[in-house]
Amino acid sequence: MDLSIIIVTWNSQDFIRACLDSIFSQEGVSPEVFVVDNNSSDKTCEIIRKNYPQVDLIRNPVNLGYAKANNQALKLAQGEFILFLNPDTKLYPDILKKMLDFMRGYPEIAALGPKLLNPDGTIQPSCREFPKYSTLLWEFTGLSRLFPRSKIFGAWKMGYFNHQETREVDQPMASALLVRKNVLDELGFLDERFPIFFNDVDLCYRIRKTGRKTIFYPEAKLVHYKGKSVEMIKPRMIILSHLAFYRFFKKYKRGIPNEILNTLFGIPLLLSAGLRIFFYHFKKTIFLVSTFCLVFNL
Repeated sequence: MDLSIIIVTWNSQDFIRACLDSIFSQEGVSPEVFVVDNNSSDKTCEIIRKNYPQVDLIRNPVNLGYAKANNQALKLAQGEFILFLNPDTKLYPDILKKMLDFMRGYPEIAALGPKLLNPDGTIQPSCREFPKYSTLLWEFTGLSRLFPRSKIFGAWKMGYFNHQETREVDQPMASALLVRKNVLDELGFLDERFPIFFNDVDLCYRIRKTGRKTIFYPEAKLVHYKGKSVEMIKPRMIILSHLAFYRFFKKYKRGIPNEILNTLFGIPLLLSAGLRIFFYHFKKTIFLVSTFCLVFNL
């Protein structure tokens, strides 16, 4: 078996059909496909059972999180390569063959990220550098927003990179990430201490520590509708993303000096999460009030 594709779903009925259709219409590749559903309350599982009998569907009675759900399928996957794939994606017809052919040509490459496109065809930035303490400093001070293309202030989100050239990167988004199965077996799958966010950062960081490479490969393309499940429970996701950031530093930045820095930066991280949630609700309130005024001509 050349390829196993793992898709974790949660209330993904609006996207799963287009995603699976784009997989099963691929040229020259016949992957095994796992869908691990984290207790969807919509018709995601019904759509899969009715229309895609070739899919290995795993239904969880509760939401186990992204990392644990992927690991469920990884234990069963037989492919030489594993593609972690979001359900809100649509593959270009030749993407899988291009990615596999490229990986086979370079055995030193452990992971490969394709180019992500927005629905309108524009590039969706998908590569980042590994976070550092300076990352938090530039984020807290707003310098990363003032100078997004700077190799210093915009380093974390790689605002300086045009996403048009094949190159080694620290971490592509796991919305679509191809990884050698033997590397995953060696590293121990996804770290479940990062249930939703940063499990891809952690995986790529562990890959780098082995001396292997992670590559961004723009010749392989797909459309990504970006974060539709996350938007359903935005405030909770804000908290989890900030907590994952902190846990990443706690895992890899050790020793007394780093513990002091972890504490110093942990407090602003918590405050930042609170502010983002406040402004999220504030914008929603303004929108609702504006809509009300327009409807009733106030």
